[in-house]
Amino acid sequence: MGLLDLFSESRREPAECVVEFAGSEIDDVYPALVEVVVEMDRSRWTTGTLVFETRRIEDGLWTIQDDDRFKPWVEVRISAVFGDESEEVMRGYVREVKAEYPSEKGSARVTVICQDHSLLLDRLHVDQRWGEDSPTTDGQIASAIAQRNNLQVLDSPGEGQTVQDLSQSTTDIRFLERRAQANGYEIIFREGGMYFGDMRLDAETQPTILVYAGPDTNCISFNIQDDGHKPDRVAYQVAAETGTESPVEEVEPNLRVLGREPAVSSGAGLGDFVWRPHRQGVSDDTQMRAIAQQMANEQSMKIKVDGELDGSLYGHVLLTGQPVGVDGVGERYSGTYYVDAVTHRFDVNGYRAGFRLLRNAYGDDLGASDNPLAGIL
Repeated sequence: MGLLDLFSESRREPAECVVEFAGSEIDDVYPALVEVVVEMDRSRWTTGTLVFETRRIEDGLWTIQDDDRFKPWVEVRISAVFGDESEEVMRGYVREVKAEYPSEKGSARVTVICQDHSLLLDRLHVDQRWGEDSPTTDGQIASAIAQRNNLQVLDSPGEGQTVQDLSQSTTDIRFLERRAQANGYEIIFREGGMYFGDMRLDAETQPTILVYAGPDTNCISFNIQDDGHKPDRVAYQVAAETGTESPVEEVEPNLRVLGREPAVSSGAGLGDFVWRPHRQGVSDDTQMRAIAQQMANEQSMKIKVDGELDGSLYGHVLLTGQPVGVDGVGERYSGTYYVDAVTHRFDVNGYRAGFRLLRNAYGDDLGASDNPLAGIL
C-alpha cells in the first residue's frame, strides 16, 4: 500500500479521512496529501495541520499553493468515516499557509494550518459595556456573542457571575477567555457551535476504550499516573473589612465522582490536605471563590492517563470535554474518565488518536452494557 492510499477513493481503509475546503471535498488532491493532524485540548483552541506534497506544472504554477482553495480564511471541515458512518473531527478556517522550496524540487511541501471557530471571534476589536442598563450574567453574554458570530450555543451555557456595567475592550474570544477564567469554565468550539460552562462530566459517555481485550482491543498504549500530591480541598482568604481579621473559606470539589470512591487522602491518617491560591490582585470575593473552586476541581483529577487508540478499531472520533469509559486495566483504574486532550493523526499508518484522560475517583463504575468483557479479563 502506498503512502497516500489512505486518502484514495479506490482503497478505503476502515477509517477514512475526508477533508472539505469551501464546502467541497478535495478528492482531486488526495494523492498529494501526506498527513492530517488535529490537536484538541480543553485549554487551547482546536487546530488542524495538513501537509501536502506539491510540484511545479505549466506556466510556473504549483499544484497546491496556486490553488485558490488553499488560502487563509477558507472554511475547512475534517471528518473520519467508518464504513457508512461519518463523524466530524473539526471545522473552522485556514489560519496560515506555509510553502517550503528545498534544494530538491521533489521535496517541496505546503502546510495548511487551520483553527476552529475561535479564529472567527478574534477578527474585530469590540468596545461594549455589558449590563449597562440592568445586570446580566456571563451565560447571557456568551450566548449573545455566539449569536452575533452566527454560532449555535452547545448545551446550556453556564450562568456564571452576575455583572453590571462590565467593559469589553478587546475581541470577543479574548473577552470570553477572561470571563471563562473568572468562572473556572471551559470554552469548546465544535460542529459550528460554542460551549461555555463547567466541565461536562454528566454528558453522555463515549464508547469504551478497551485495553488488553483480546481481539476487541482498540487501545495501543495506556499509561497511568496516580498523583497523590494534590490537595483534597482549596482555601481562599476572604477580603477583610476594615480593622477585622481576614477569614479563610475552604471549598471542596463539586464535580461528579467518576468512579465508586473519590480519590482523596482523608483515610491516610495524615491530617488535612489543603492548598491556598494567591489572590493575585483579585479583590472580588465571588471571583476569588470561583478561582478556588476551579482549582479544587482541577486538583481533584489526581489520576492522569496518556495513551493512544487505533482509531479504526475504536470506530469513533474521541472528543475532548466529555467522559469516556475505560475497561481492562483492573478494578481500581477501570471506569469513567474525562477526556482532556486528543491528537488525531491520519497518515500511512492509518488513523491513530493520542489521548490524555483525567479522573477523580477509583473503582469500575461502568455498567454491564458499557463493560462487555466484565468477568472475562
